[in-house]
Amino acid sequence: MKVAIYGQYYQNSTEPIIKDIFVFFNRNHVEMIIEADFLKLLYEKKIVAKEYKTFSSHTELDSTFDMLLSIGGDGTILRAATLVRDSGIPILGVNAGRLGFLASVQKENIENFLQFVIEKKYTISPRSLLSLQCIPENEELKDLNFAMNEISVSRKDTTSMITIDTSLNDEHLNSYWADGLIIATPTGSTGYSLSCGGPILTPDVASFVITPIAPHNLNARPLVIPDTKEIKLKVTGREEFYLISLDSRIASVRNESVLIIKKTPFKINMVEIPDETFLKTLRNKLLWGEDKRN
Repeated sequence: MKVAIYGQYYQNSTEPIIKDIFVFFNRNHVEMIIEADFLKLLYEKKIVAKEYKTFSSHTELDSTFDMLLSIGGDGTILRAATLVRDSGIPILGVNAGRLGFLASVQKENIENFLQFVIEKKYTISPRSLLSLQCIPENEELKDLNFAMNEISVSRKDTTSMITIDTSLNDEHLNSYWADGLIIATPTGSTGYSLSCGGPILTPDVASFVITPIAPHNLNARPLVIPDTKEIKLKVTGREEFYLISLDSRIASVRNESVLIIKKTPFKINMVEIPDETFLKTLRNKLLWGEDKRN
């Protein structure tokens, strides 16, 4: 078995988790290829001493890999997705911080979860992504032009609201007068969109969510649309530029630019371990059933 290992940052609390993973995989003769910056950090902290092969770009990940193991939180997985891209390599998130929706494997009983990996007793949950085309072309958005959670536009350098003209398949939907607008995938529906009043979608729903950020008109509500729709945005405002974010990546875009958002031709495959499903995570995260008055 060949596994890529990626970590976004290091905290003291993650040291036992990392050691458990390396000990388990070495004991079971799993070939580990470590992301170069992460391995350098592990050497500096003296977490590992053995030499390992490394990778540093998405071009080095191919079909010979059985899985990518992401150690961190949900943000780490979103960055791992930019490495996996359209390779089809499944991603397993090991949660090294607070409870997340994507990094579902908890540090407790991690060896049991890794045994499921070795025995391939897991399922794959394909996740839809959003792609972005900017007209005229924006150099900052040229290479990594996709998002796993959401694409959002928001005001920049001003407290004034912006106007976002929105159309679906070239049919006018609405001109949102708001602080911004979020286009979320089912995976991203539990993130920024949820905090702005958007609905939760299960990962297998073939839909996207359009959620306004602090709209001036209170009747501008979140809208669920089929993921076959092409979304076109045109932003105007008092400032010359506005911000666009693809997950955690941010760029400045000039007013009057046209943004075309649609589903990518590929998906990200997330690994689901038995008893660590999306619905269980949802119950735990939102404390459903914890109110004993019912």
